[in-house]
Amino acid sequence: MESRHRFLKYRVDREVLDEQRLEEVAQRKTYSDTHRPLTEQLKDSLRCTIPRLKKSVVTSLPVLYWLPKYSIWDYGMPDLISGISVGIMHLPQGMAYALLASLPPVFGLYTSLYPALIYIFFGTSRHISIGTFTVLSIMVGSVTERLAPDNYFLKTNGTNITAEVDITARDSYRVQVAAATTVLGGLIQVVLGLVKFGFVGTYLSEPLVRAYTTAAAAHAVVAQLKYIFGVSPTRISGPLSLMYTLKDVCCLLPHTHLPTLVVSVVSMVFLIAAKEFNSFLSPKLPVPIPVELITIVAATLISSYSHLNNNYTISVVGEIPSGLSSPSVPDVSLFGEVIGDAFALAIVGYAISISLGKTFALKYGYKVDSNQELVALGLSNTVGGFFQCYSVCPSMSRSLIQETTGGKTQMAGVASALIVLVTILKLGPLFQELPKAVLASIVFVNLKGMFKQHSDIVTLWKSSKIDLLVWLVTWVSTLLLNLDLGLAASIVFALLTVIFRTQMPTYSVLGNVPGTELYVDIETHREAREIPGVTIFRSSATVYFANAELYLEALKEKSGLDISKMIIYKRRQEAKQKRREKRAERRAKRQAKREVMYGHSSSEDTLSHDLERVSLGSLGKWTWDIHSIIIDLSTANFIDTVAMKMMKNIFQDFSEIDVDVYVAGCQASVVEQLEFGDFFSEPITKRCLFASVHDAVLYCLNHLHPCVTCAKF
Repeated sequence: MESRHRFLKYRVDREVLDEQRLEEVAQRKTYSDTHRPLTEQLKDSLRCTIPRLKKSVVTSLPVLYWLPKYSIWDYGMPDLISGISVGIMHLPQGMAYALLASLPPVFGLYTSLYPALIYIFFGTSRHISIGTFTVLSIMVGSVTERLAPDNYFLKTNGTNITAEVDITARDSYRVQVAAATTVLGGLIQVVLGLVKFGFVGTYLSEPLVRAYTTAAAAHAVVAQLKYIFGVSPTRISGPLSLMYTLKDVCCLLPHTHLPTLVVSVVSMVFLIAAKEFNSFLSPKLPVPIPVELITIVAATLISSYSHLNNNYTISVVGEIPSGLSSPSVPDVSLFGEVIGDAFALAIVGYAISISLGKTFALKYGYKVDSNQELVALGLSNTVGGFFQCYSVCPSMSRSLIQETTGGKTQMAGVASALIVLVTILKLGPLFQELPKAVLASIVFVNLKGMFKQHSDIVTLWKSSKIDLLVWLVTWVSTLLLNLDLGLAASIVFALLTVIFRTQMPTYSVLGNVPGTELYVDIETHREAREIPGVTIFRSSATVYFANAELYLEALKEKSGLDISKMIIYKRRQEAKQKRREKRAERRAKRQAKREVMYGHSSSEDTLSHDLERVSLGSLGKWTWDIHSIIIDLSTANFIDTVAMKMMKNIFQDFSEIDVDVYVAGCQASVVEQLEFGDFFSEPITKRCLFASVHDAVLYCLNHLHPCVTCAKF
């Protein structure tokens, strides 16, 4: 098979096609053919209103598409098993990640319930599990602790302020802050989805997202250190807060609460060992062992029977109210203070959601609508915020469990929500004696996967230095500037790298691969041969206002023609030639007069001969090795007015030194833009544009030497 492919050949016999001839042969459609009048579009729109309305309803409510087709026999049992498995994971993760958000653990359970139910109706992914997530929890925690620090809620004893914190008032206000941030972030997502702004997630490249989550994991670790060591560091917000907090924790290490540290170490050792054992047995188990759930149940039982809180002053979860809280309107006055954080939460949450959703969609052959995902996630956050939930997005670990345990649809989300609901209604108070150190240990161990992403540095070093730079800048800026400013700085830097790459592309001179119509860079291909007298120039990026001047300079450098100096040189030579011709003419006239005076015959042939000799003697003084330049625009997907003006200048300037310019490989959209930009004129016609570089080369050679045939190619 390989040998057959190696010697496969083809031969094409056709005329050389410039743009004008190509349009005649291909019968290019006019603008009116491809763009129908507005009146006809309105008529068709009115005629198709009802079918489009039905389609719009189904698109806005994807559940109406898959639920009527749902087969209980085929999907019921797999979804039930998957939902129970994910629901069991929701319980420890919900309570643990609530600590990251600086909220009471029960609000993590609320967050695992309401948004997941909303997503079932509006989401387009079948496998992602909506709920709490490490990065978003940390981001919410930075907002709640910034707007509701402990020192705002110190208890007063008459006129004296005590060092004791009113935890009830503090937590109540933090819940309001988290709910307001979540609702605002959800509304931003809904609006972006409705205006078809789903592509915004593409500006968060994979290196950026992975570096951001890696740095966020460091924030999560530092945030949990106070629960691990049982210390109370001063809460600091803003740039460098991570460093200051870490320094404060290190200073407090001599005051570590040893019983709390023992509980933390034992919990982490058990979790790590159990997870490794779980991984070892995973090929043989239909459902993974719920390690986190076993840990919190065992820790709760031990804490209850040994009275760890009373005997050893180990901090525990405390009162968990049973039952569901009634919905309430968030404090709108907080919107102005949290709008920046809400936007960051909206973008990061959507980026994680769409990347996970598309991963599973590609694997199982269905489509995820990016705009509808924005709306679905936004509604999940908005409705959830009214029920005191904080920002949600899919979790990689839960989504993988939902997929590997056989989940087929979002009915698995219904089953997991029922598990969380039963826990909130009946089982919540049983976890009141659960040590917070155990929840912190769960967070600590679950961050192992994110810290493994540091290996991206080695991979990116080998594959792409620019992506490595984006990774490092994102990681450093997120660590130093905090999560919100770090994200903004990372996106700006990533966009700057794109601009930089278009401003500083690779410019190359192309040569022909002998025996083919292919043209490659002569600097990187040994067998590439330059066409005598023809320079073929190509840029690796499109030409636009940001790089137009650099493009012109590169063309002059690669062609070896300094136009301004050559024009001056040519004009000087022309002036010298005229002076020589005038001197020769005067000398010939004087000679003729002398011949008349002395009786010799005068012949105009002598004058003509002298003038011809002068002219021929001066020819070639301003001729160059290059007679034609071909600009390969096959890499351009658009061209703006600045680039058009620059191209016109190229035609005009090179014509001054008798060098012809041709353009090859233009896409139809670029040709259309050239037409609308009045690029074509009497000196620059579509005859100067060719379908390919090879067409242009053949034209140049035949135009200069008509006797040269195409046989040599």
